Amino acid sequence: MDAQTQELAKLAKWKTLLAFGIIYFVWGSTFLAIRIGVQEVPPFLLAALRFFVAGLVLYLWMVAKGERSPTLREWRSVVILASLFFALDYGLLFWSEQRIPSGLAAVMLATIPAFMALSEIIFLRTQKLTVRLAVALLIGIAGVAVLVSRGLKLSGTPIDSAGAVALIVGAMTWSIGSALARKLHLPESKVMSSGAQMLAGGLLLGVVAAALGEFRNFHPAAVSRGAWIALLYLIVAGSIIGFTAYVWLIHHESPTRVGTYAYVNPVVAVLLGYFFAGEALGTRTIVGTLCVLVSVIVITTTRGKKTAHA
Repeated sequence: MDAQTQELAKLAKWKTLLAFGIIYFVWGSTFLAIRIGVQEVPPFLLAALRFFVAGLVLYLWMVAKGERSPTLREWRSVVILASLFFALDYGLLFWSEQRIPSGLAAVMLATIPAFMALSEIIFLRTQKLTVRLAVALLIGIAGVAVLVSRGLKLSGTPIDSAGAVALIVGAMTWSIGSALARKLHLPESKVMSSGAQMLAGGLLLGVVAAALGEFRNFHPAAVSRGAWIALLYLIVAGSIIGFTAYVWLIHHESPTRVGTYAYVNPVVAVLLGYFFAGEALGTRTIVGTLCVLVSVIVITTTRGKKTAHA
């Protein structure tokens, strides 16, 4: 191997490590950034700003590169998915983080693979309920039960019931959207498709924010620099850079390796919440998180299919 080939191999290795670092740690840290932002900015409005700006940047970037804009049929599919992924799943995530610690919100959303497996078993009939999957699903359910139960005598406060329900509904809508995405007519370019979905999702979230009166309760001058930085981080690092790294990885690495973010993100979110936001890390959190992560690992390695969520 000559010197030039070695240099190219080293560069490719560093690109891969950097991309993994981004989807592991940047995506894992977005839950804390959301928590910071929703303390001062109404949740649906904050989500609308994040995805509208990020989606617009990605969309215009693709158009500037010569990528064709979605057709009318593709836009219909984009709006359907944007309603499920952004208006519902992310909207409910932002809303719930007013009531639930960021780390536990990440753990609750880590149940998405379980709901995807259930939808494939029950509705799509593309997956069979094996003993391995059944045990994994039961472990995941047990983990959620540990986090929300008020009857268990474990250290740590049970998470807010309304917030927990919102996150479970969000996880369900994401799994439904993921199933539909395989059947809907979408742009061939993954970046264009996601940019269009974020753009449409941002607009839909803006409508929800307006309907809930969030614009009336929003006073930009009263928002601290920290909250604005959190929003900027969500737009640039969480959405634009994070998604670009993810798309690059799925073209250079196996889906199984890329999909490891699904169980790294919650751990990162829990630790960041503990060290930087003073979120509790009691027995309840540890046991519930471990149960959910074991469930996710078994389900994702069994199914071999991954879904981006950041």
